[in-house]
Amino acid sequence: MNQATVKYRDFVLLALFTAIVFVLGLTPLGMVPLGLIKATTLHIPVIIGCLLLGPRYGAVLGAMFGLVSFLSNTMSPAVLSFAFTPLVPVPGTPNGSPLSLVICFVPRILVGVVPWFVYRGLQKLMKESSRGEILSMAIAGASGAILNTGLVMSLIYFLFRDAYASVNGIPVEAVAGVVLGVVGTNGVAETALAAVLTPAIGKILLSLKRRRM
Repeated sequence: MNQATVKYRDFVLLALFTAIVFVLGLTPLGMVPLGLIKATTLHIPVIIGCLLLGPRYGAVLGAMFGLVSFLSNTMSPAVLSFAFTPLVPVPGTPNGSPLSLVICFVPRILVGVVPWFVYRGLQKLMKESSRGEILSMAIAGASGAILNTGLVMSLIYFLFRDAYASVNGIPVEAVAGVVLGVVGTNGVAETALAAVLTPAIGKILLSLKRRRM
């Protein structure tokens, strides 16, 4: 397969994964309201796309994840949407904050980059073992989910701690415990889902891609 064909194929796959991200993100399948925050399954196609296409295209998919999150929180705001879009006012102020774009985009772009390096690093340690590939993909998927939830909630803590305390009706000193609780509930569920689905779907897609090379 020549270079032009490979680039065309990868671009088509990028477009396909982007479409999946938008379908998930703009329907209840991808952003599940859980009171104060929306749990997500959007990290899964981003992680799988990153493993298939590499970190550059993965970063693009991560940016699309961020864009969908921005649109979802702007069009159908939840209580915590001020942390993901500057178009929703921060509680206690008349305006939104541009810092919300950091939370909305930076963790999601990294979700499309870091798992590829985790996967490649583990594969080198396992000497490109076929059996080890499933484990490598599972750990890579889990790393992407942990990065997404952990970094998003950490940034909320550091950038919007007072506003987060206000919408929760808790003292500022209690925010750290609540944030850890979200990471321990949403984060664990999202991590488990990514660890199972990434190798289950990704292994099949990687095999198909290799056969056509």
